[in-house]
Amino acid sequence: MAFERINQKDWYKVLGAKPSDSPAELKRKYQKLALLYHPDKQEADVAAGEVEERVQRFMEIAQAWKILGNEETKKEYDLQQREDNLTKEWPLHEQIYLEDMSWNEDEQLYTLSCRCGGNYSVFKSESKDVSLVCCDTCSLVIEILQ
Repeated sequence: MAFERINQKDWYKVLGAKPSDSPAELKRKYQKLALLYHPDKQEADVAAGEVEERVQRFMEIAQAWKILGNEETKKEYDLQQREDNLTKEWPLHEQIYLEDMSWNEDEQLYTLSCRCGGNYSVFKSESKDVSLVCCDTCSLVIEILQ
């Protein structure tokens, strides 16, 4: 399952949780919020606008649990969050397509020279799974575009 990255919600924040929370802790926080915002649990004298907001909040909570309550989707989401954070924190030297890098047939390796004199290297076997590559000498990073 691929997640939309642009303006993506922080699903941990929706549940009032942290990435380090255990599955049991995540479930407890989800259940508490789901009970609080469930449409069947709303009082009759609540204004219509507030009812709609609470239904929206309930749907957000359900979506957060759908992602974070499943081990596979949680792992994928966590990896994307980490990658997004790396992109924000690391000095991005360049965005480049794999085919614009030098290809070494013997080593099955793509390389690109860094401005510091070091190299960015990506093995063909990992080229489908990697999008950020660190220089082997300095702290610069390139982003591999697909």
